[in-house]
Amino acid sequence: MTNIQSQKYEYLADDPNVKTMPIMLSLIIGAFFAVLNETLLNIALTTLMKEFDVTLPTVQWMATGFMLMMGIVIPISAILVQWFSTRQLFIGVMTIFTIGTMISAIAPNFTMLIAGRFMQAIGTGLLMPIIFNVFLLLYPPQRRGKIMGIVGLVFMFAPAIGPTLSGVIVEYLGWRYLFITVIPFALFSIVFASKYLVNVGEITKPKIDILSIVFSSIGFGTIIFGFSSAGESNEGFLSPTVYTTIIIGVISIALFSWRQLKLKNPMMDLRVFQYPMYTHAVLMFLIIIMAMFASELILPIFMQGPLALTAAAAGLVLLPGSILNGAMSPFMGHLFDKFGPRVLMIPATFVLSGTMFMMSRLTADTPVWVIIIGYILLMLSVSAIMMPAQTNGLNQLPKALYPHGTAVMTTLQPVAGAIGVSVFISIMNARQLHFLQNASNPENPVTINQAMVAGVELVYFIAFAIALIAVIMSFMVYRSSAKETDTTNSTE
Repeated sequence: MTNIQSQKYEYLADDPNVKTMPIMLSLIIGAFFAVLNETLLNIALTTLMKEFDVTLPTVQWMATGFMLMMGIVIPISAILVQWFSTRQLFIGVMTIFTIGTMISAIAPNFTMLIAGRFMQAIGTGLLMPIIFNVFLLLYPPQRRGKIMGIVGLVFMFAPAIGPTLSGVIVEYLGWRYLFITVIPFALFSIVFASKYLVNVGEITKPKIDILSIVFSSIGFGTIIFGFSSAGESNEGFLSPTVYTTIIIGVISIALFSWRQLKLKNPMMDLRVFQYPMYTHAVLMFLIIIMAMFASELILPIFMQGPLALTAAAAGLVLLPGSILNGAMSPFMGHLFDKFGPRVLMIPATFVLSGTMFMMSRLTADTPVWVIIIGYILLMLSVSAIMMPAQTNGLNQLPKALYPHGTAVMTTLQPVAGAIGVSVFISIMNARQLHFLQNASNPENPVTINQAMVAGVELVYFIAFAIALIAVIMSFMVYRSSAKETDTTNSTE
């Protein structure tokens, strides 16, 4: 198949003889259903507890384990894209994902279900950086905003509709159809890619450093496990299991980072942080992930608590914002191509901050329409910040660092997700406990609701403070351009 280096055009999208649309469709179809699985099972956990007679901490491994496996395999993606062709990688990764989906669909016990779920996570984790890397090589910087906006539609919209979609499937078809309905689309993606996907990039087969893989796997794996366990444990961060694994993770990541800076061909080249707009993009990305988790996690709890909504109703309240987020992502990408990042990010960070402050004023008497409007504003601001920031940051990297830049960003997503969940849950629980300890009648349902309102208020006020940092950072952004510099001048 054709490689990009063999063309007289620097980017395949500039070659009139190359049809990029089938390439995009090959990747997007597979990506949508792979990423959808991140949240597709969340609403079915109660059903699975009854089905397999397991406890809540055990069944939560369906979600926690998914993030854990993604955190372990994503750093390896930067090496894999240099060892295998685009076709080989995509078809191989989608095959792993499809086999995992099939195993989960027929699983007779919880152990097999977890095994299938972990295979899904491996496929999803490797697929995300591959897609980002391919689109960076396909399209020149001045056209990437719109393209990355389309990618954003997949990566933001798919997990957002997961809970709503899974609620309908579980209620009317049963939990196994959460996997069965995905299988034909995954198979179609493999067949479609076999026919239309061309190879993008150059196979250089750099030396694989086993020690880097060990440090990376232990580091990111234990960090995600530790923070996820903190959110599930009654002791929170004071649990020996939690702080021990987090300490091990921090030490391993420090060793991993030191190792990468010493290697001539690092597994994950941390020199990407030499580029200011890339570093800026990573920080903005982390802030947005934290703000999103504050809402996607806390709002459903709040709505099913003090507002007394059903799980289905709570999911529907969040649906308009999720749909608009996905729909507006390509439009925001187009605006980025035309006007650059500042025009989008400055007003969007102000909207984000205002929304977080508004959410910090929620009470048990807040009308549902206020939450709907608030969540819409949140998701619109996210669409105007996240993909423009990521695209602008990646645009500043030379081509040799594309695999590493995408690997770093996608690795941080499950890490930030795990940290966001545990930190916000711990903050809310601590505030609720403090409120109840000082209440005259802590077992009264009204008092319990007031305690939750107090917890939600504190979480969103902290999210508001974090959003203010994004406001300040938005004034520091500028349109970046690639700098083809030598980044491999270190010694072994």
